[in-house]
Amino acid sequence: MQIHLITGISGSGKSVALRAFEDSGYDCIDNLPVSLLESLIATLETEKRERVAVAIDARRGSSIAQLPQLLEKLQAKHQVRVLFINADTNTLVQRFSETRRRHPLSVTAGVNSEQTLASTLIEALDLERKLLEPLSKSAHSIDTSNLPAHTLRSWIQDLIKDKPVGLTVILESFGFKKGLPGEADLVFDVRCLPNPYYDKILRPLTGNDEPVKIFLSAIPEVNAMVDDIIRFVQNWLPHYIADGRSYLTIAIGCTGGQHRSVYLINRLGQALEQNIPNGLPIHLLYRHRELDSNFEK
Repeated sequence: MQIHLITGISGSGKSVALRAFEDSGYDCIDNLPVSLLESLIATLETEKRERVAVAIDARRGSSIAQLPQLLEKLQAKHQVRVLFINADTNTLVQRFSETRRRHPLSVTAGVNSEQTLASTLIEALDLERKLLEPLSKSAHSIDTSNLPAHTLRSWIQDLIKDKPVGLTVILESFGFKKGLPGEADLVFDVRCLPNPYYDKILRPLTGNDEPVKIFLSAIPEVNAMVDDIIRFVQNWLPHYIADGRSYLTIAIGCTGGQHRSVYLINRLGQALEQNIPNGLPIHLLYRHRELDSNFEK
């Protein structure tokens, strides 16, 4: 059975993630008590279910500490993956303010001033992060701080498409002006390279467009940077696989996430597709954070 545990910080998008699993044909259970996880899986086994997504969050309090041991037990019989949805505190405070929802770990006593409410919310978020820390270390994380809901749904649908067992390498471009992607394992900064943004013809285009590719490919420093990144990634991928990872996110960032980072991520992906080191079981996913976020569905 394929079991996906969805967890993370309240307000970061767990409900959106669970709906994406449901749309992909998974049996979905929200807000399940930790103590019922084993019996749920046993029931689904007898019903011969093959794919299930379970959302568990920190509102269950200290019982969340039992989860790593339970997951290890389930992994002996099933394919178990943990997805951790996260966002920075400022973003979460803004989202709770807009929706006027109370954080599940907030004190229920009445609060009137905005200052008191913000303080209580931040304390609740800090407590939640502390409770979920053991799970976050072993999970595949997605930072939704700068991510619209439709982009999160799209990324998750790509993530759960049927793939052979192996390492899923997520190649992500981003813009530093909107912050680092919190889920990144490796980050390369290419802001030192010439920027097509300052060419009026190239400015409205992206690193996916041929004129930008021609412009960047003609610059020796760009090709040297690409070669260095490719060499580093190819040399170290076997070690990440040996470490038992299921996911590895490699992020390349420029200023706006539109030209240079997009181009370099595509070049890196092409190199890996053409020459996967020693035939390793690697599966590539592409994410262009700023371009994906701007795409309207």
